[in-house]
Amino acid sequence: MIDLEDFSEDIIGKAMRGRAISVADLSVSSGIEQERIRGLLNGDFEEDAARTISPHLELSADALVTSGNSLWRPEAVDLDGLEIFNTPWHDMRVNAFLLWDPASGNAAAFDTGADAGEMIDFVEKKELKVGAVYLTHTHGDHIADLDRVLSAFANPPVYVSGHEPLRGAISIPEDHCGRIGALSLETRLTRGHSRGGHTYVVTGLARPVAIVGDALFAGSMGGGMVSYTDALETNRQQIFTLTDHTVVCPGHGPMSSVGEEKQHNPFYPEFKTN
Repeated sequence: MIDLEDFSEDIIGKAMRGRAISVADLSVSSGIEQERIRGLLNGDFEEDAARTISPHLELSADALVTSGNSLWRPEAVDLDGLEIFNTPWHDMRVNAFLLWDPASGNAAAFDTGADAGEMIDFVEKKELKVGAVYLTHTHGDHIADLDRVLSAFANPPVYVSGHEPLRGAISIPEDHCGRIGALSLETRLTRGHSRGGHTYVVTGLARPVAIVGDALFAGSMGGGMVSYTDALETNRQQIFTLTDHTVVCPGHGPMSSVGEEKQHNPFYPEFKTN
């Protein structure tokens, strides 16, 4: 079982940094003492304090409380044609994904993770044909084993956002379309965590799949390292408009679904229905 990437303290910290709100600022606007806010940031969860600060950070109070009390994790995903590989990178873990057309065996890799050994073994065991590597973004943990992947799979083309060019890779726009056997692939720009973060939406399996990189995590999101505002907005436009049963494949943490994120992701209170 893959652990959730973020906890309530991570969510609060990301919202504060993204909105440039200091502990002192949040204390003044919310009326919560600075010591209690620091406690929330250190993992000392207090429901009343969390509910009080939530509107000042534009977070869903109910979803934040659910996170703080560890009351939710996404349903397990078991989808023929999709596999996740979760490997250690320093003090965290990072995901890579493999998608394939079960009828033809044609496949594509999405990122490499820190160690592509399991992916390579899986491809050999299933006798799949990897015809492309798609990169969600070019941060080191997501492309750490790219050379090994290319060597193992006979140097397939590598595709990356034109906003994040990478030597040897083919730069593609956000409206790029492709095929993986009988499967269809559509590229969407979900920038903000990185300059040119791409989400790849693949249809043709029993459920649509969105490989989102660090744009979105189960119950959280990647930090808005380039632009927090853009990260929020491009996720709203490009991920939350997908059908609820779309599988969300993040760069860290477990897989989720668009419908589950609408209900449990504190950063997007407007989608919560109860």
